Amino acid sequence: MERGSSEPPESRNSCSAPSTSSGPMPIPRSASISCHPHPGSKKHKRTPLYQRSMSFDPGMLHNNGHTAYANGTGPGIRETGVVEKLLTSYGFIQCSERQARLFFHCSQYNGNLQELKIGDDVEFEVSSDRRTGKPIAVKLLKIKPEVLPEERISGQVVSAIPVHLDGKSAPGQVPTGSVCYERNGEVFYLTYTPEDVEGNIHLDTGDKVCFYMETNKLTGAVSARSIQLVKKKQMRCQGVVCATKEAFGFIERADVVKEIFFHYSEFKGDLEALQAGDDVEFTIKDRNGKEVATDVRLLPQGTVIFEDISIEQFEGTVMKVIPKVPTKNQNDPLPGRISARIGFTDKELPFGEKDTKSKVTLLEGDHIQFNISTDRRDKLERATNIDILSNTFNFTKETREMGVIAAIRDGFGFIKCVDRDARMFFHFSEVLEETQLHISDEVEFTVVPDMLSAQRNHAVRIKKLPKGTVSFHTQSEQRFMGVVEKDIVAATNKNASPTKGKEKEAEEGVIAYEDCGVKLTVPYHSKDLEGVGNPQIGDKVEFSINEVKRTGQQSAVSIRVVNRSIPNGKRLQGFIATLKDNFGFIETANHDQEIFFHYSEMCGDLENLELGDTVEYSLSKGKGNKVSAEKVTKVAGVSVFSEDVGAAVMVGKIIRPLRSVDPSQNEYQGLIEITEEGGSKGQHYPFGIMGMVNKADCLQKGEVVKFQVCTVTQTGQKMACNVVPQRRAAVECVKDQFGFITYEVGESKKLFFHVKEVQDGLELQTGDEVEFTVVFNQRTGKCSACNVRRVSEGPKPVATPRPDRLVNRLKSITLDDTSAPRLVIVRQPRGPDNSKGFSLERKTRQPGVID
Repeated sequence: MERGSSEPPESRNSCSAPSTSSGPMPIPRSASISCHPHPGSKKHKRTPLYQRSMSFDPGMLHNNGHTAYANGTGPGIRETGVVEKLLTSYGFIQCSERQARLFFHCSQYNGNLQELKIGDDVEFEVSSDRRTGKPIAVKLLKIKPEVLPEERISGQVVSAIPVHLDGKSAPGQVPTGSVCYERNGEVFYLTYTPEDVEGNIHLDTGDKVCFYMETNKLTGAVSARSIQLVKKKQMRCQGVVCATKEAFGFIERADVVKEIFFHYSEFKGDLEALQAGDDVEFTIKDRNGKEVATDVRLLPQGTVIFEDISIEQFEGTVMKVIPKVPTKNQNDPLPGRISARIGFTDKELPFGEKDTKSKVTLLEGDHIQFNISTDRRDKLERATNIDILSNTFNFTKETREMGVIAAIRDGFGFIKCVDRDARMFFHFSEVLEETQLHISDEVEFTVVPDMLSAQRNHAVRIKKLPKGTVSFHTQSEQRFMGVVEKDIVAATNKNASPTKGKEKEAEEGVIAYEDCGVKLTVPYHSKDLEGVGNPQIGDKVEFSINEVKRTGQQSAVSIRVVNRSIPNGKRLQGFIATLKDNFGFIETANHDQEIFFHYSEMCGDLENLELGDTVEYSLSKGKGNKVSAEKVTKVAGVSVFSEDVGAAVMVGKIIRPLRSVDPSQNEYQGLIEITEEGGSKGQHYPFGIMGMVNKADCLQKGEVVKFQVCTVTQTGQKMACNVVPQRRAAVECVKDQFGFITYEVGESKKLFFHVKEVQDGLELQTGDEVEFTVVFNQRTGKCSACNVRRVSEGPKPVATPRPDRLVNRLKSITLDDTSAPRLVIVRQPRGPDNSKGFSLERKTRQPGVID
């Protein structure tokens, strides 16, 4: 741009001044200039322009670029700069080619002031303020940024502008993000602002972008501009595996209510460990127009949360139950409905199969408690953790029945009903309150038809009842006396199956009795007998009458034999030799054999039966022609060995115990060998249970005993009687929890005992004299002591004095002896109060003297 005008004299004088200088005038790079020829001078050659053309007055060079005219009307230089500060009506420009900061008024801007912003490049002229004389910028013109002929750079967002700051920031601050790009193996980072992003979109970290680089002329900082989004970063989604097939599965997404397909080849991990319910994260890709999950990876259990469950529990009523067999048209995943009053409003909440705490059948009208679950994805509310309240049976119209658990299998069982003949099937999942049922437990339940078979019923909503609640019958309080008219005959068939055989054995017997002068009969079963064997025909019995509620059928129960009828068979006498759990053995009157008997053959109270009691019995042969005693009756005791008992007391050793002590031997009788010196040494005498003073003593092989010799009247055999064991010995040693007694039993010279067997909890010491009982372990074949009682204490151990040689050596050491061992104090002790030394005065110890 050239400007043609007459120049004032001052301008010409200033222009002529450089002719006297030694070198050419330097031309600033801020603008390209041209000089106008002065009148009467030789015409100058036109100077080429740099970037822009503007008028040039050489006189301006000597006034720092300011015009010489006070009013600023003279010609001036066009400069460039950057808007540094912009207020409502004025601003400041930082000159690009020199260190100067110029004021400007907004009225001097040629253009739309709304488009002028801080950092914009402008072109202006320099003038002087009329009032202050300071240089100011006038005739401002915005310079459009030049588009450099460079290619876009590809990069990636490394730090996105926070969403809450996108387009907003504190006054005087602009929110920024950063992008990076790679060049020659190096990574460079550039900042950007929201205005540098094209399309008014928000960039996320990891997004692929392309951009131009721009250098701030004022600060020299490089930034990115004209940023374009190339590819959005693939976001990682979360979900839960909801189904697994042979080669693929489905994931329930955590961001939307939707399932997504994935192939097992996309799972990064141990495929064998993957199962439904696992939390995973994945990337969504579009394949053949469908979304699929890729790069599936496991997350820690509990990472994915679909819903928020209320802490508060609510109560409500079931309005619609979930059908056991879903219909074909049922698409609702939450078909159940619950009505509840929450706050001050009535709500109807849906629920599904997984929302109940147990699998107990729900019925319409059930009174329940539940929590409210709110789905984070679509804010859907539903009832969950549904639990039936104990008072629900007061609200429902169901008919409750009672019964007893008759059988239990793996996961199911059968109930014997009070009001039904057939047993009722039930599943463990139908048990309320998570109680464990056992056979004979009394229960209450509801009967519903089976959904798969209308002809069958099953029990649901089973509740355990206290013992004694369920009664199948009524029992008379009155006791009746009667006589067995027909006994229970166990008729068996060799070719019949075991089950049918048992049914045959359950044949009932008949009892005849009188009630108010009327002769009546009543049946009975073996299960109703009390502590006796099967009564025989003619036995007198006492009983009660039981009537079944369902059928009215009567039977005799709580049957007790009062008096047995004595048959023509011979009655024998014997003595109780052994008592086991449900059987025992009787020693014959000759004391040489034992006879087996079962407790069911005992007439009378078993609680009063003890070893050595005299009984009467009859012999019978059972299976395999084995002889056993039946109809055993306790009688008054008789004197056994009072007739011919020798006065001499002998000492002997058990060389064979009774068979009750050692069941492996064939002989019943035990055997004693005389060990004391004399003419009878080495003689053997048998003994039985009646020959022992204490019938509960288990005499073991090798034990020393004292006894007398008697003669059996029936056989004339000499036997040992009044046998008393000599079980007093000294404790040899005591270990931590056991010890040994110096006592010979069998081949062992020592007898083991445990400290728990010591009476009164005493601590035995070596040498203590004790009394004890010997027991034989059938499994190990060894004897041990029990019921150990201390009789007297052994001698107290005396502390061993120091040897004379040691005492003499200590006495020979003096404090002045240089060869004696000495202690050197390395560090003085320090007390709790941080004081040094000992609180007590230390005395010199004399060698060989103990305080």
